[in-house]
Amino acid sequence: MKPKEHVFTLGIEEEFAIIDPATRELRSHIQEILEGGKVTLKEQIKPEMHQSVVELGTEICRDIADARRHVTKLRSDLAALANRSGLRIASLGTHPFSHWRDQLITEGERYKEIVRDMQLLARANLIFGLHVHVGIPDRESAIHVMNQARYFLPHIYALSVNSPFWVGHDTGLKGYRLKVFERFPRTGIPDSFESLSEYEDYCKLLVKTGCIDNAKKIWWDIRLHPFFDTLEVRVCDAQSRVDDTLAIAALIQAIVARLFKLLRQNTTFRIYRRRLLDENRWRASRYGIDGRMIDFGKESEAETRSLINELLEFIAAEVRELGSEREMQHIERILREGTGADRQLAAWNATQNMKAVVDHVVEETYEGLGQVAA
Repeated sequence: MKPKEHVFTLGIEEEFAIIDPATRELRSHIQEILEGGKVTLKEQIKPEMHQSVVELGTEICRDIADARRHVTKLRSDLAALANRSGLRIASLGTHPFSHWRDQLITEGERYKEIVRDMQLLARANLIFGLHVHVGIPDRESAIHVMNQARYFLPHIYALSVNSPFWVGHDTGLKGYRLKVFERFPRTGIPDSFESLSEYEDYCKLLVKTGCIDNAKKIWWDIRLHPFFDTLEVRVCDAQSRVDDTLAIAALIQAIVARLFKLLRQNTTFRIYRRRLLDENRWRASRYGIDGRMIDFGKESEAETRSLINELLEFIAAEVRELGSEREMQHIERILREGTGADRQLAAWNATQNMKAVVDHVVEETYEGLGQVAA
C-alpha cells in the first residue's frame, strides 16, 4: 500500500505560556482565557495543570496544508483572547526565569489527583510541549511502526530543542524540558513490543494493579494513543514559530509514512534497544543539532546535522507524496540558522537579560499570525 492510498492524517497539540507583558513572567490566568475561548475555540482549547499554561489542539487535518491553516488560526485566536486581558502568549519548552512554585494549580479533581500522586514532581512540572498525532487505523501495524520510529526520536528532539533556561539559570542543555519531565514515571523512549496484544496486555496490567487508571498516563516520547487510531510523538519542546511547528510535524508524518511503507513491503527497519537510543536522546538534549550522535549501524559517532540530512534523504519520496516540501525546506533552515534554543541563547548572549529572551520568544510566537493577534 502506498502512503498516498493511506491518509496519514495529522493532529497537533501545542502548549503555550501565558505571559504578563510588563514583567515577562508567567501569569496564572487560564480561567479568563478559557471563558473567552468557549465561543471561538470551543473544545480546541484546554487547561493544563498549571494555570499559566494553555493547550491548543487542532481537529483532524487531512494533510500538512490543512494543519497549517488550523495551527495558524488557533494561535491567532488564542493571541487575540490573551490580548483582551492585556496578556501575551509564548511558545517554548520552559520559561527562562519564572519559578514553578509561584504558579497556581488548575482547579479540578484530575489535577488534584495528579498532585496527590506525584507530589513535588507534579508541582515542578512546569513545561511546554508539542505533541503530533499521525493517523494509522491499523493498530497492529502502528505498533511495529512505533518500534522502528523510536530510533528517530533523538533526531526529532535535536531539531526541536527550545528549553535552555530553567528558573533563571542557563542550564547548559539545549533541551532541559525532557530532564524535568522524565522525573515522572512511564516517560522516555519505550521498549519495543512484539505485537499489539503485548502492548495491550501491558496497559491492562498497569490498570489492574492500580499503577494507572487509564492508559493516557503512559507518557512516553512516542505512544500508540489509547483512544485514537494514531501514533503520538510527544518528545518535542513547544516551538516558537508556526513554521517550526509545521516543519517538525511534517517530518514526523513523513517518517511514519516511510516506515509504514517499508512494513507493507515486508522490509523492516532495524529495531534498537532503549539503552542505546537513550545515548542519542541525551546527546540531543545536551547539544541539540550542534553535537554528535551515534550511528549504531556503523558503530561510530557522526555529526547530528549529517544524520538529520541522511534522514531527510530517507524520507524524500514520502515528502513529495505528502506535499510537504515547503516544510522540509524549513527543516533545512533550522539546520542552517539554529533551533529555538540556539535563538534563545543568542538573545541572552546579546543582552544578558532574561526579559529580552522572553520578548524574543513572544515575537517569534506571533510571527505570521497577522493583525488578528495584535
